[in-house]
Amino acid sequence: MAYDCDLFVIGAGSAGVRAARFAAGYGARVVIAEDRDLGGTCVNLGCVPKKMLVYGASYADDFAQAPSYGWNIAGQGGAPVFDWRTLRGNKDREIARLNTLYESLLLNAGARLIRGRARLLDAHSVEVDGERIRAAHILIATGGAPLRPALPGIEHAIVSDDVFHLPALPRRAVVVGGGYIAVELASVFRGLGVETTQIYRGELFLRGFDDGLRGHLRDQLRLKGLDLRFQTDLERIERRGDGSLRVHLKDGRGAIDTDCVLMATGRGPKLDGIGLGNTAVRRDARGYVEVDEHYRTAEPSIHATGDVIGRAQLTPVALAEGMAVARWLFRREDYVPVDYDLVPTAVFSLPNIGTVGLSEAKARARGHALRIFESRFKPLKLTLTESRETTFLKLVVDADSDRVLGAHMVGPDAGEVIQGLAVALKAGATKKIFDQTLGIHPTTAEEFVTMRTPRDGG
Repeated sequence: MAYDCDLFVIGAGSAGVRAARFAAGYGARVVIAEDRDLGGTCVNLGCVPKKMLVYGASYADDFAQAPSYGWNIAGQGGAPVFDWRTLRGNKDREIARLNTLYESLLLNAGARLIRGRARLLDAHSVEVDGERIRAAHILIATGGAPLRPALPGIEHAIVSDDVFHLPALPRRAVVVGGGYIAVELASVFRGLGVETTQIYRGELFLRGFDDGLRGHLRDQLRLKGLDLRFQTDLERIERRGDGSLRVHLKDGRGAIDTDCVLMATGRGPKLDGIGLGNTAVRRDARGYVEVDEHYRTAEPSIHATGDVIGRAQLTPVALAEGMAVARWLFRREDYVPVDYDLVPTAVFSLPNIGTVGLSEAKARARGHALRIFESRFKPLKLTLTESRETTFLKLVVDADSDRVLGAHMVGPDAGEVIQGLAVALKAGATKKIFDQTLGIHPTTAEEFVTMRTPRDGG
């Protein structure tokens, strides 16, 4: 049967672009369709612009600490002034540049890019703006989108996508949720001077992370003036006569007056309207596309990767999955399965979190006898200042094999530090190897190779 292309990719986010580029590089005829900005959530409404906002918010601490190092940053009087429109505008220009870069990468690889919304017609056919294209293989890589819970007054709330285009910075904000996005954007708001309250229905945010790390971050955020309210949830949102909002809490816990309510309570796969019903593709109970170990759906000609399959929803994982599909289909001899073990990650709160490997609780649940090493200290940069912020480091070590099972950190540049340790853990490093490694002095990172005494005897 003749096909118009070898691979049709629906969605030009991290997974889709990577798959399209590599497949085209392997000589496949590739078509990729996207009806929004190129690069997906990460480039446009996630990792990249979020990190820019985090950098912007971090300057508040730098300005506060500068006088201790002899800098009179206020000049002739007054405090530093933040301008939201400047940050937003500079961010928009950089994102536009990245979109152009992504387009060039696709075209230079030999892929055809269609700007439009693609819809599946059957196992091998896709329609985009009236054009019907038959493909030997189809890849669904449409990504995810923020969920809006069913709640009275939800129309008055925003989601994470909206934060990057706010016309003005609110004076007060309520952030609802306890995952990556909620913690990061609550930190951004607070760092930019917004009076911020974060509400989470659980006992402590960042479920699944190491408990010591979670507790330490909680304490540091409260030191920075973030109002954290756990085991609390919203009942409804009310628009008041003056244009402000009133958040009513469940169980008679009162109300909070604010100017902005950010719902960061989860994300789901973006699959509506792409024609899944015209195929044999199945979705699981959570709504994600079901795939096998090679990302093949129940329809053999259709694959899916990235956030639509609901595994580790991280950009590097999506990139690896996209590459794996391209190799499996068109360069089988180079195929390497994606290894989901020891995936490092960071939460760009202020201060940052970096983590790789098992938490203490997960390691114990798997039956490991453990030795736990922890360190809490005031970073050298802050010793001349009045800041009470402290850094937290933790190693989870298997007592029998001496292998380091997990490394966790709360502190400045935690992601940068943990990325290096991820290589060591991937290589199977033991605590003895950590102990034999010389540190770079004076740095925070050296503490990971100088911790000698297990906590409470392990």
